[in-house]
Amino acid sequence: MDDVQLLAPREVPLGGPRAMTVRRTLPSRQRSLVGAWCFLDHYGPDDVAATGGMAVPRHPHTALATVSWLFTGEIEHRDSTGAHAMVRPGELNLMTAGRGVSHSEFSTPATSVLHGVQLWFALPSSARDEEPSFVHHVPEPMYVPGGVARVFLGELLGVRSPVRTHTPITGAEILLDADAETLVEVPAGHEHALLLDEGDVTVDGTALEAGELGYLPTGRRSFTLRSARGARLVLIGGEPLGEQIVMWWNFIGRSHDDVVAARDRWMAEIGREPVEGEERFGPFPDGQPAALPAPALPGGRLRARG
Repeated sequence: MDDVQLLAPREVPLGGPRAMTVRRTLPSRQRSLVGAWCFLDHYGPDDVAATGGMAVPRHPHTALATVSWLFTGEIEHRDSTGAHAMVRPGELNLMTAGRGVSHSEFSTPATSVLHGVQLWFALPSSARDEEPSFVHHVPEPMYVPGGVARVFLGELLGVRSPVRTHTPITGAEILLDADAETLVEVPAGHEHALLLDEGDVTVDGTALEAGELGYLPTGRRSFTLRSARGARLVLIGGEPLGEQIVMWWNFIGRSHDDVVAARDRWMAEIGREPVEGEERFGPFPDGQPAALPAPALPGGRLRARG
């Protein structure tokens, strides 16, 4: 059996003068995808009084879905589908961009500590031009030997989430007790990764440091989690996407030209000149902070990966 591949996080500022910092493990130099999962930011516990918390004005996405999952705090979400929802601990907010969506995320005034993960997964070609959508789901806790799991997407430990994902993926939070040992059975054709948020854990004997992502390739039918002091983990996994993607800023395409077209359209829609035809990334409620402009494209053509 292959060893667990350890992916270390890198620190990335979300923006602003004080800039809440997140720890990013996907994408990394070693790995771009885990199943269809293509992005994982881990943040907190963050003192909102010191950093200003999460303050991300309206910005676009294409051909992906965003998953917001909190451990502590509260985030206010608005998007161009008309959804206005709160992200709270143990509750899934899934926004599917399809052909194009825009949204904003701000931690609420009642939040003193913000702690959680932000995840994206790439949509397969068959779903990347669908209409955008938003789903809120509260998974029931599932008690397993040595802990509790909340399966928010896909199927794990005998629990299946009712939320549609367009591609076979899994997402779950696992809380392990002290002196816990838990066997997790998985489909052999899926790959998986586990993020250690806090505590201690070994995955098939390999120890993870807090903030590390431990990757498990296809071929396993199970793996064993052990913890001495207790732990909180986020598990992601799924069937390999089997497609090359071009991922830049908040866009996913299948080519350099796809991303350039999405960027040009976004900049046109948030500019002063009217755009002919249907808005790709709108409409959006009035009275909100100004939208984020896209950064300049790098020199040369964007490279596909996956």
